[in-house]
Amino acid sequence: MMKLAVSGITCGGCAAAIERAIGATLPGARVEVDVMKGVVTTDAASAQRDQVKTAIEDAGFIVTGEAA
Repeated sequence: MMKLAVSGITCGGCAAAIERAIGATLPGARVEVDVMKGVVTTDAASAQRDQVKTAIEDAGFIVTGEAA
């Protein structure tokens, strides 16, 4: 399980964009976006962290680090 703090998530549309971006990069990965906390959780392996980060940033958001 990977939890990332992400800046710029303000609505359900943002969450959907992140879910689509990660899904396109890692088909089958489960993704949850907490809009209020700005946290993206996925079951992608930690070895895929860079792929997940790139997908989120390519969708227009900023990964600020690991979420608690």
